[in-house]
Amino acid sequence: MITLIVQSKRIGPIRGRHPWVFSGALKQIPEGVAGGEPVELTDEAGHFLAAGYFNSYSQIAVRLWSWEPEEVDHKFFEKRIKNALALREEFVSNKNTNAYRLINGESDFLPGLIVDVYGDYLTVQFHNPGIERWRTEIIDSIVKIMKPKGIFERSDMRARGIEGAEKKVGLLYGKIPAEVKIKENGYSFIVDIKEGQKTGFFLDQRDKRQALIKYSKNKKVLNCFSYTGGFSVYALGGGAKKVVSVDSSEPALLIAEKNVQLNKFEEKSSEYILADVKEYLVDRKEGEFDVIILDPPAFAKDRHKIHEALQGYRKINEMALRVLSSGGILFTCSCSAHISLTDFRFMLSEAAARAGKSVQIIETFTHGIDHPVLVPLPKASI
Repeated sequence: MITLIVQSKRIGPIRGRHPWVFSGALKQIPEGVAGGEPVELTDEAGHFLAAGYFNSYSQIAVRLWSWEPEEVDHKFFEKRIKNALALREEFVSNKNTNAYRLINGESDFLPGLIVDVYGDYLTVQFHNPGIERWRTEIIDSIVKIMKPKGIFERSDMRARGIEGAEKKVGLLYGKIPAEVKIKENGYSFIVDIKEGQKTGFFLDQRDKRQALIKYSKNKKVLNCFSYTGGFSVYALGGGAKKVVSVDSSEPALLIAEKNVQLNKFEEKSSEYILADVKEYLVDRKEGEFDVIILDPPAFAKDRHKIHEALQGYRKINEMALRVLSSGGILFTCSCSAHISLTDFRFMLSEAAARAGKSVQIIETFTHGIDHPVLVPLPKASI
């Protein structure tokens, strides 16, 4: 194992268990260190600080996964996967829910790795070449512990390009059907693991979808950026009078329609609109909907786009508020890690003022239990 020395003045974040070590914190990085190589960090007196893997010679030099000496082998990965699984089995997985995030990167002490469970099938994402170095050990450990029927790789996220890696998509183990059926809070959904957004389904919205039920009875609901109809199904489950699902993806809307049918809701209660959400909202009349869900894709892919993203969020929230009935409910979301809750709230204040509406916050949700966030790294949720 390679030993790297941390400058005395830069030890604080490591002792505070921040999982990223920047190149400027290290006294020296030897030439020829390969991505993924296990490294041990010490202070200038030679005392152990932490261990991880070498990431790159760019800004983030090392990603940490342990603050005690450990041998990195199959047992190392099995231990972490078992610890992560125990949390999900206690608080998430049950007879009514068999889809959840198993490994959430740094926050489950396996930086750069995402593993999602969809019933008997799993998806994995290797976000950088460093964690990809341990592909064999990770997949072997997952198969041993989870015993899946199939594992599919979805390493096609933008982060791989930033880390200098090519996108990789394909079967890693067993077989994967064209459509996978899952259960979430008693509802059934079809998931396209191979080509769907992210890894096929927005698992991080489970708690928010469940919360929507109590606001839906006898209401006319508009689900913007509806994707495969997750919120639409829950709204119908809550007794909505009418649910309109709007998305720019025809394949997603076709699955949304299948999901409504799968849960045996009346077809006349649902409408599916293939359109750009902004264009759809601009043509709506005031008070047309009682509940509106805004769950757009991330508007801020990096910290340099925060101002532009906030303008985008303000515009669609203003448009939605103009269409919302008096006393209506706006379910508004952001999956942009670079937008803080404070900034998002201020944006809503501006949007409401422009729409001439007074707005109260009645509930606030963050991440689900299966998407834990490491305290020193709040923006690591992916």
